[in-house]
Amino acid sequence: MVPWFYRSVARPWACFTYLAFGAFWRALVAECLDPLFLRSVSRIGGPVHLLFLVLVVLNLVGGFQALGTLLSVGLMMLPAVAARFWSNDVRVLCLIAIIIAVISSLGGLLLSYHASMPSGPAIIMVAGGAYIVSALFGRRGVLASALPSRRHRTA
Repeated sequence: MVPWFYRSVARPWACFTYLAFGAFWRALVAECLDPLFLRSVSRIGGPVHLLFLVLVVLNLVGGFQALGTLLSVGLMMLPAVAARFWSNDVRVLCLIAIIIAVISSLGGLLLSYHASMPSGPAIIMVAGGAYIVSALFGRRGVLASALPSRRHRTA
């Protein structure tokens, strides 16, 4: 059973985050990938950067209260960094990061249940394993860059 405080605090932040992503998706992606371009073509660069920082802080504070420091930061960073080894397209990258986060959460909870260990470190351990697998075997990983390219090079 989740205490009433966590439910009452998490719902408004989650709703605000979803609404902000829905309304400002394109501007947030442009801010994250190329902030100088966004500022050169529009005056919305500064406010979008502020919105991005507000979203990060709100979600980290909500995560700190509900999950703890290690789990909040780990679940925010590891899936995104691991997904970066698999794709260059932003939509695919977000989808892969979500899949890695869900698999890490479920796998970590199963590991913590069967190995009788705390759930937070187990989830982060599984997410770290996904990062290592991605860094080694991903399309842009260590092994892919070590193998010779099969593309035909032209002048």
